[in-house]
Amino acid sequence: MTLSKKTMDIIKSTVPVLEVHGVTITSVFYKKLFATHPELLHIFNHANQKQGRQQTALANMVYTAAKNIDRLESILPAVKQVAHKHRGLGVKPEHYPIVGENLLESIKEVLGDAATEDIISAWANAYGVIAQVFIDVENEMYVASETQDNGWDGFKNFEIINKQQESDVITSFYMKPLDGMQVPVYKAGQYITVRVYIPGEEYALNRQYSLSCAPGNDFFRISVKKETEFNPNGKVSTYLHEQLSIGDKIEISAPAGDFVLNTEESNPVAFISGGVGLTPMMSMLETLANERSSRTVKFIHSARNESIHAFANEAAAITSQLANGSGFYGYEEPENANGQHHFTGYINEAFLADKITKETVCYVCGPVSFLRSVVGMLTSLGVSKNNIRYEFFGPAIQFESEAVNL
Repeated sequence: MTLSKKTMDIIKSTVPVLEVHGVTITSVFYKKLFATHPELLHIFNHANQKQGRQQTALANMVYTAAKNIDRLESILPAVKQVAHKHRGLGVKPEHYPIVGENLLESIKEVLGDAATEDIISAWANAYGVIAQVFIDVENEMYVASETQDNGWDGFKNFEIINKQQESDVITSFYMKPLDGMQVPVYKAGQYITVRVYIPGEEYALNRQYSLSCAPGNDFFRISVKKETEFNPNGKVSTYLHEQLSIGDKIEISAPAGDFVLNTEESNPVAFISGGVGLTPMMSMLETLANERSSRTVKFIHSARNESIHAFANEAAAITSQLANGSGFYGYEEPENANGQHHFTGYINEAFLADKITKETVCYVCGPVSFLRSVVGMLTSLGVSKNNIRYEFFGPAIQFESEAVNL
């Protein structure tokens, strides 16, 4: 289906309205959606819902799609990021008509008389085209996931074979398929979706965690931070930390994500992480070590203090295996002011300027504030947009929209 010029003109005319009322529309949308189809609560991240992150992410996606309705190919990278998450969660084609119906009803409710028949008709047509873009991309991902060696569709039972504390707040879980099959070879930087059924919770809870070791093992490893600081976060991480032990079972979907190490490049590379953002970096670092890479590698990590700094010894050992590898770490509030850390406080531009060249490929992962700061500094240092690659924990399109102004 293609859109007429009239339809695209109408959609573009709604962009200013979406900029103002987008989050209100999507907030109403989710209330309607879950009231009419509560079974979808088995899929959605409840914490993102309660904190308003999912509503903001969807509003940004709708706004971006409307703004680029005449050139949807320009938003394909953002679509693919979201599609990876959808594939991991089990979003299927049959869900899209349900979403579309509730979205149009929400537009009518919020905009009232301003939502004319022409506008609703245009958005119905536009939604059909946009939804088909997602469905086509996700279908390719489902097929690739299921047909790869040792691949599968949906969720599969795994057994926890080891549980190891990495810091005061981060614990690693090692998991093997319960059916005795091998795990697929994933790309360094990808994540898996974990689905748990917690006693007392009406719906399944899903969380996506980066794989924290290099591909090529007969197990998956995730390293989970126990979230205790922000309500309502923490239900799944607390359950994993406190309730699951060696021998317990857990449901997992196949690896997904496009924040991955490009092993074909040869220019210098830097892994820059904050907090639990170092988990995909550990996979990337170990991958380069396993390949005996001769690239210049900088592993830079920022943590609040020594007690919550995970993988300090493991990262140093892996870095030492590289011909041109070096590691640096610092603490915002060090417990030992005279320790061996390389910086105190936050990473600053002067520190990065000494480690990064304009040719360095920089992988960045951490909280939004950390990403915003580091990406801004790298841009200031002259690193090209193509060489700044980032991941953060939350709905992907939210940071995508914020990053435009960095």
